[in-house]
This record gives sequence, C-alpha cells and structure tokens, in this order.
Amino acid sequence: MNVLITGAAGFIGSHLVKYMLNKNDVKSVIAIDHMSYAANIKNLKCPLRNNKFNFYETDISHHKNIQSILCKHNISHIINLAAESHVDNSIEFPDIFFQNNVMKTYEFVKTCYNYWTNILQDNDDFRFIHISTDEVYGDLDYNDITSFTERSTYAPNSPYSASKACSDHILRCFNKTYKFPVITTHCSNNFGTNQHHEKLIPKVIYKALQGEDIPIYGTGKNIRDWIFVEDHCDGIYLALTKGSVGETYCFGGGHEKSNINLVTEICVILDKVKPKKKGSYTNQISFVVDRQGHDRKYSLNYSKAKKELGFTPKIDSFDKRLYKVVLSYVEKFKRSKN
Repeated sequence: MNVLITGAAGFIGSHLVKYMLNKNDVKSVIAIDHMSYAANIKNLKCPLRNNKFNFYETDISHHKNIQSILCKHNISHIINLAAESHVDNSIEFPDIFFQNNVMKTYEFVKTCYNYWTNILQDNDDFRFIHISTDEVYGDLDYNDITSFTERSTYAPNSPYSASKACSDHILRCFNKTYKFPVITTHCSNNFGTNQHHEKLIPKVIYKALQGEDIPIYGTGKNIRDWIFVEDHCDGIYLALTKGSVGETYCFGGGHEKSNINLVTEICVILDKVKPKKKGSYTNQISFVVDRQGHDRKYSLNYSKAKKELGFTPKIDSFDKRLYKVVLSYVEKFKRSKN
C-alpha cells in the first residue's frame, strides 16, 4: 500500500503516520498538511528520517498539488484526517469550519475521484477512509444507557459537528452516486501525547502547572467517551484493510467519564508526579459559564467494528495510559521552562 494521510502534522495524524510506517504491508506513507496553528512539524521529527516517508505542505483543496502528489507516489489508499476540530473555535469562527471542513473537503474528494477514475491504472484495491466524529450524532441524556451506533440519526449541535456532518454526506454521495470506494469512521474523544494545548487534557495540565485556574464549563457533569489515540489508529488500520466499501464503523474507547471526574483524576496524578508546595491541584478547579449548546453526553457502541474488523480498545489500561500521558506533558512543560 502507498498511503496518503491528510492532516498528518496534527495530533491524531502524526500518531497515525508513525503507526502506518511500522506496518509491513505499507510500502510508503505520504503526508500532507497545510500547517495551521494546530499542526506541528516536530510531531513528524522521527518519520522525516524514514525513507518510506514523504511530507508535503499544501492545502487539500489545491487541485494541482494534490493530483501531482497522488500521481507521483501512485497512491492506493487515502486516509482523510484534515479538519478544523475545536468546538470553541467553531462557535466563535463558524465560517472557517464550513470553509475548511465542507468546501475544501469537497474539492479534495473531487480531485481524488478524478485520480481514481481517470489516472490510477489498477484501482480495484483503492480505498478512501474518511475520519469523522461521534459529535455528528448530537448528544445523549446524562442518564441514557444507550450509545450511538452507525445507524444513529445525525443531529449535530455545534458548527464543528455540523461541518463534519456535511463532509460525511459529501463522501456518502460520492460512494452512492459515483461508486467511489469510501469507508467512514467515527471516533470518540482521543487522548495521548503531543495533543494541542487547547484540548482538555493538556489544557488542564498546563493550567495546573502554571498555577492558574483550571476552567470547567458549567457543572462539569458533561460526559465523554475517551479512546487512546493508538487504539484509534488500530481501528483506522483495520477499516483500511478489512472494512467494506460504503460502510461506517464506530470506534469507541469504553471509558465514559464526566469532565469533572477526569479533571480531578488528572489533578490527583499531578499531586503525585509534581506535588505543589502546599495543597492539591484540585484547589485550582474553577467552574465557568457553560459553553453555548454544550453537548451533555457522548457514547459510542463499537460492537460492529469488533464483529466485522476485530477492533477492541484496551479498556483495562486507561488509568495507566492516562498516568503516562500526564507524565509526558509534565516533562514537556519542564523542557519549555528550561
């Protein structure tokens, strides 16, 4: 496989690049990213030394650049991670999200479709994997015991989730109308190393270590399902190699936690690995005005992915992984101060 990964310098993208480079059936990994504020070329420091890897700084909507890359590297599989993804930013700047997640995705898909139909010689094995989110399904009640599945109705509540829903529908129509070989995946909240500091886990850690208030929206009872980024990479690879064209797969982590409980857990870990001179980091927790349209609960049922792909997140290792992730951000914070 010659695999193209978009959004490759971002959090999930950079982890996926490293993951794919370690797969024997992957001949080359070609990465593109337009290097927005959330991208970091340092995330690809190790891959850049690998002769199986090539990186291009370009926008997915740039037809000539994308077509040239596809042709030059004889791309056989595409994983589309390129997206604006921060809900707070989408509320403040919705235009950017609809431009990047909808119109640019459409332009990218057109280019890839043209490559598949008119240029790629042996296109039977070609696959386009579109990475989406659980947020397109809206939210659940706090006490709801059901979870979202691949058959759940779309009901996005934020500009971010609405823009992602639009991109999902673009890929669906290209599959249904033009037979473009698309597979769509939905994931729950990812956590891991090298995540942008605007996201919840690194934000809590950096705020705590800087002695600042740790802001939590509303009452903090909003619930999220968390998946370790490498488990998500497992799911993407399984969808790429075992998934059926036209199908959708959900990758949940099996760890549903309220924001206040997760933040408290992080503070307790910080108390152990980087104790304050006095008191606990939990004393810095501060409740702030709730986010507009704040979704109550996300929960993903991954039984279809388990049955058809063999996907299973490592549920029993959440605490150990969270501990290591917190420790990595503590070390990164130390280095930034030296």
